[in-house]
Amino acid sequence: MRHFGHIAPEVRQRLFHREPCAFTADSPPQLLAAALGATLYSPATRPQLADDILKQSGRGVISMVICLEDSIDDAEVVGAEENLIRHFTDLAARPDIEPPLLFIRVRSPEQIPDLARRLGPAIRLLSGFVLPKFTEERGVPFLELLTAAEAATGRRLFAMPVLESPQLLYLESRAGTLAGIARTVDKYRDRVLALRLGVTDFCSAYALRRPPHMTAYDVQIVASVIADVVNHLGRADGTGFTVTGPVWEYFRVQERMFKPQLRQSPFLQVRAEELRQALIEHDLDGLLREIELDRANGLLGKTCIHPSHVLPVHALSVVSHEEFSDAQDILRPERDGGGVMRSAYTNKMNEVKPHRAWAERTLRRAEVFGVAREDVGFVELLSAGLPA
Repeated sequence: MRHFGHIAPEVRQRLFHREPCAFTADSPPQLLAAALGATLYSPATRPQLADDILKQSGRGVISMVICLEDSIDDAEVVGAEENLIRHFTDLAARPDIEPPLLFIRVRSPEQIPDLARRLGPAIRLLSGFVLPKFTEERGVPFLELLTAAEAATGRRLFAMPVLESPQLLYLESRAGTLAGIARTVDKYRDRVLALRLGVTDFCSAYALRRPPHMTAYDVQIVASVIADVVNHLGRADGTGFTVTGPVWEYFRVQERMFKPQLRQSPFLQVRAEELRQALIEHDLDGLLREIELDRANGLLGKTCIHPSHVLPVHALSVVSHEEFSDAQDILRPERDGGGVMRSAYTNKMNEVKPHRAWAERTLRRAEVFGVAREDVGFVELLSAGLPA
């Protein structure tokens, strides 16, 4: 699989200075964590779940979470588990397909070994489990049973804890909760692929819901938690983890999500203002601002609950030619001793030592999302990826 692999090779060649790399579910964890991109959630109750997974994979989805937790009613859990097992078995029987990275969001630790056993040979399609409302006390049983399930099945299984508990939100318990989470995920570092932020639960604790013209960073009580999570768990000194961006919950129920004229050409005939107006009409202007703020605040990837959100996340994750040029200049071996130089674009100063960690992270993103050509921007990447 690869990002933008759903578009024609000749189109990718025109869009990318360096194309996104190919990878598999068995690739190194650091690469997979960077490659998660827009992780699309789907309730496990979907009657055509296997076909839905393949459909979304064909539209550029790289990672999906099949949810047994908050997205379904308590009374539906047993049926949802059976539906999940049936459709994973169906997918496993199709040898000619490559599904996206698949994760199951469970409710309780005991579901992990039970589902791993019931999946049988179809476990080969599973990349891991999403662990809800993660704290040290709640998280240890999940991670212990995930480790046991991995040993029992022989399948590498990752955890993606969701940081969404009230203890993490409340000021008086935040520091202790963060310290406990840090101890737990560090102990199981090899199993933890990424940490996910559950901002909807944070808002719920204060009866808040951000409107579509506001981002998570406009809600100060939420923004403060994001900052503290990144501060404690997202450091670039080797101790941190990939932290993914919060969900954007607004969408329009329409298959054709943008104006028809945006489909006429993937290149410069598409005017930026046309695209901007189409995005505003579909409540995605706020999403674009939030994606930019995610990256500016140290987050990579995003939880998505609607397919229309996937392509904007991926298009804005592509490394620009200018970013790539700066990162390469900073990391040249002859500059290991430090120093400062004018950028190749002659619009900024690149200071080697302070900007090194940024450059390394940028090149990791470039590997999985690619580097755009000098004259290619978000408009071209988004319109090229739209389904016909």
